[in-house]
Amino acid sequence: MMSEKAAPAHQPPQGGHAHSGSKAALAVGAIGIVFGDIGTSPLYAFRETFAGTANIAIDRMHVLGVVSLIFWSMLLVVSIQYVTILMRADNKGQGGSLALVALLSRHIGKSSYGWLVVLLGVFATALFYGDSMITPAISVLSAVEGLTVVDHTLDRFVIPIALGLLVLLFMLQARGTAKVGALFAPVMIVYFSVIALLGGWQIIQNPDILNALNPYYAVMFFVSDGVVAFLALGAVVLAVTGSEALYSDMGHFGRGPMRLSWFGFVMPCLLLNYFGQGAMIAGLPAEEAAIAVQNPFFLLASEEYRLPLVLLATVATFIASQAVISGAFSITHQAVQMGFMPRLNIRHTSETEGGQIYIPVVNWALMVAVIILVLTFQNSSNLASAYGIAVTGAVTIDTLLMAVLLVSVWKWKWWYAAPVVLLFLIVDGAYFAANLTKVPQGGWFPLVVGLIAFTLLTTWSRGRKLMRERMSEHALPMEIFAKSAKNSALRVPGTAIFMASSTAGVPSALLHNIKHNKVLHERVVILTVEIGDIPYVDPDQRCEFIDMGDGFFRAKLHYGFMEETDVPTGLKKMERCGGEFDMMQTSFFLSRQTLLPSEKPGMPIWREKIFAWMLRNSASAMDFFKLPTNRVVELGSQVEI
Repeated sequence: MMSEKAAPAHQPPQGGHAHSGSKAALAVGAIGIVFGDIGTSPLYAFRETFAGTANIAIDRMHVLGVVSLIFWSMLLVVSIQYVTILMRADNKGQGGSLALVALLSRHIGKSSYGWLVVLLGVFATALFYGDSMITPAISVLSAVEGLTVVDHTLDRFVIPIALGLLVLLFMLQARGTAKVGALFAPVMIVYFSVIALLGGWQIIQNPDILNALNPYYAVMFFVSDGVVAFLALGAVVLAVTGSEALYSDMGHFGRGPMRLSWFGFVMPCLLLNYFGQGAMIAGLPAEEAAIAVQNPFFLLASEEYRLPLVLLATVATFIASQAVISGAFSITHQAVQMGFMPRLNIRHTSETEGGQIYIPVVNWALMVAVIILVLTFQNSSNLASAYGIAVTGAVTIDTLLMAVLLVSVWKWKWWYAAPVVLLFLIVDGAYFAANLTKVPQGGWFPLVVGLIAFTLLTTWSRGRKLMRERMSEHALPMEIFAKSAKNSALRVPGTAIFMASSTAGVPSALLHNIKHNKVLHERVVILTVEIGDIPYVDPDQRCEFIDMGDGFFRAKLHYGFMEETDVPTGLKKMERCGGEFDMMQTSFFLSRQTLLPSEKPGMPIWREKIFAWMLRNSASAMDFFKLPTNRVVELGSQVEI
């Protein structure tokens, strides 16, 4: 009942877009919602570089080398690639891999490489699900592990406390974040300020660490250590996890406020903390440094302030996890609207904020996965091996999509685009390659999750396309049907709306209705809901219709991929379609397809079975299109694919 053609207009609805309010207010809000993932990375990123598998010597040269790598990674990947370049690639204000794919598809059309662009975007989306499982687990665990710095005897309580917090987090999702969301920004501002002050104090004690601003130390790290430095990249990249999420969340706050938040507050605070951790370790004797590097973040604070720091960090990771889960809901909603997932039960948790949604099946699947991760990996250091590969994979894919963007959309000359793309491919590719070495230690998990998600997304898209093709092959032209049916069936009062996925042919529900009931309503409307490759459709361009005569109409409702498909509300705007729609005098007829085995299957039998399972378990069209429950008639049909 949905079509993926581009909608005729693409302006966000007035008042429905998130970019309302002053730039400063939006920038403050972004600190609370958007930067939690990258903001909690100091808890484990610096630690894992030394305490991980690379076995780096703890001395001045190596500390400067690692801090320099973190600084330049943050500058190149986050500040330049994402915040400066990719945030310009907004699809009518929206960001993220799927929004970027929709933008690129609109410009390159059906070119020879268009299919590859779509597949890359879908795979980046699939990898995000692995990331959204690991982020809550590693963030909350790393914060709660701070208790062992306060008192090592509390070690046995870490996993139970972390699991309790995570279960609570997922239980709260159904209530929405509208009420507690107002607290996010103040808490995160306090958190960023505290970690900046702690880091700044250590820098004052050992200002030599500021030499790490010079890329010479990062280069010398590779020159002197080679393979060890390469392996260290797998942990250094933890400092930039969350960069892809910044791009995805752009639609909520806008490019300007997010840039203001990043350059004006978040990035300086993070760098002060990383440089502070490096300054503290570099300033300690070798034996003390070896112990301190096991958890340097919490040791930045003096003993009496460590427990409050643990509590503050725990709240911050709770907020960061909330943002990642909300991101999973948002990207799933986009995937459903763009035809990569079956209809799901999507609940809106706010009457004023359209972007605040809750998807039960995604929520509970993430919760089960997170619990399994915590129980399996036991601590944040083990989880760090699994973390990073999903992020670096998505970042590398975004770089490839950026190459298409520069040449095909922004029309850069190839000799301008090539050096830019090559630079980021080298940087992002190096991070991805370094993380591939962690596959045996846990990196396999996000890859498996990504592969499963990719298979489901592409199977649904392919099966849906095949099903439409098979249905259109046998479809009777509407003009012929209207002429033959007008005198052959009894006309009864009221309006019948037949939902159709195609804009051509007679819906099977209409054929079944006249075959079994032998009546036609006075007004018969064939309605197609079209989801465009833009986030929002101008309300004035929502509806269009064709009067086919004799009480027959073919109508379309256009929606963007970020919008809710509320058909009754949309029909209120379609008063010219033979008069107003009175819901008490209107019946909706839906088709429910049953798949049959085909002699010439369009895809492998195992994918057919997956598609059939997804079709059976998808939410009903009645719920998805917000149809009145007492006005719906569902008729079955059989389709071979």
